[in-house]
Amino acid sequence: MSTATETAPARKAAGGARRLRWPHYLIIASGLLVLLSLVRVIDDADPVTSSGTVSAALRLAVPIFLAGLGGLWSERSGVINIGLEGMMILGTWTGAWAGYQWGPWIGVLAGIIGGALGGLLHAVATVSFGVDHIVSGVAINILGLGLTQFLAGLIFDKGEAKALGGGPRQSPPVDPVQTLTLPVLSGGKVGDWQSPDWLGSLEKHHWFLVSDIAGIVRGLTSDMSLLTLVALLLVPASFFVLWRTAFGLRIRSCGEDPYAAESLGVQVYRMKYAAVMISGGFAGLAGAFLVTVAAPFYQDGQTNGRGFIGLAAMIFGNWRPGGLAAGSLLFGYTDAMNVRGGGQSVHALLLFVAILLIGVAVWQGVRANRLLPQAALDVAHRRDMRAAVVGSVLSLVAAAALLTWFLLSDLVPGELVSFTPHLTTLLVLALASQRLRMPAANGLRYRRGEAR
Repeated sequence: MSTATETAPARKAAGGARRLRWPHYLIIASGLLVLLSLVRVIDDADPVTSSGTVSAALRLAVPIFLAGLGGLWSERSGVINIGLEGMMILGTWTGAWAGYQWGPWIGVLAGIIGGALGGLLHAVATVSFGVDHIVSGVAINILGLGLTQFLAGLIFDKGEAKALGGGPRQSPPVDPVQTLTLPVLSGGKVGDWQSPDWLGSLEKHHWFLVSDIAGIVRGLTSDMSLLTLVALLLVPASFFVLWRTAFGLRIRSCGEDPYAAESLGVQVYRMKYAAVMISGGFAGLAGAFLVTVAAPFYQDGQTNGRGFIGLAAMIFGNWRPGGLAAGSLLFGYTDAMNVRGGGQSVHALLLFVAILLIGVAVWQGVRANRLLPQAALDVAHRRDMRAAVVGSVLSLVAAAALLTWFLLSDLVPGELVSFTPHLTTLLVLALASQRLRMPAANGLRYRRGEAR
């Protein structure tokens, strides 16, 4: 089988629109950064782009996009994995159990194994026995939660573990993974020489754009956990394996048409098993991250729905690693606003989102105008034009509401601040739903030799 997966016509998205390339994404990111800096200056909300916020956003985003990568691997093979949350929970317990005894890196390895075992159970149920994927995933979520609660009370609340600080709902402390700070830029230490913190000095001036860039770069280069760096490298690694290797092509072919893959000699069962176990391993790694980086111990309820948010990030990213990482960073950033900035920072984001919605309204209006000559001749174009007009009007209404809220208030209530990440999840999925395309055979039951 050839590994060439994209032809020239495939570079166009649905509806004839050209797919965005890296230069387009860089231009969009630069424009968003300028707008964010402008909003920060207008509302005097320095935490919006501070290094502390960026560092917290990255730390909060990592377990989400690791869970999302797990969902990506599984669903690219045609198996829906709703059980990511349960596999993450297994990863937190096994990671903490091994971590407090033999060190954080052994804990990370144990977390991966714990999640992979959950993936194996899901593969046995869905691939071998044909159980409905949703039912199996929900069962694993329930099993992961109940099993870890039972094991925590059985092991962490007795003997040496209890003497070290364990209990029925938490483990003994786990040593953290080492951190890195880039010398010269962020005040790192080289031998006995302590370099000056140039980026920190620039950030404290609160200059337009310059201080924002300094804060973002400093947040990405100071006190970064080695496990965070490993997790970030897994995004391009997953893209390379899935889209640039024969193994990845075979997995994706199972998710698009397993019977066609079978006719070409692909071992579909084997590929699905491998993908779902890798999926569980990613979820387990996300759980191990929570007990070795985000917090120094296992605690009941620690995942807090991150497995489901990871699934949302995967859908937002259209089942691709790059979009998945961007969606995870978005969710992590809004969560960091709750932790670092509170009501004032979220208040500044009201203006940011209002301006974005105005831009969306203008773009939809231009799109409707372009479709107008063809709408009179073609029903499909007429429907697209109506959707563009409705989208433009709704975006303007939402922008007006947010702008009014921004002008009439100084802070966003704390209850809404804590709900911001979940609200962002719902809004992003609603806005992204029209351009999504899941693998064609995702969630379908496969049996060898049943091709028609």
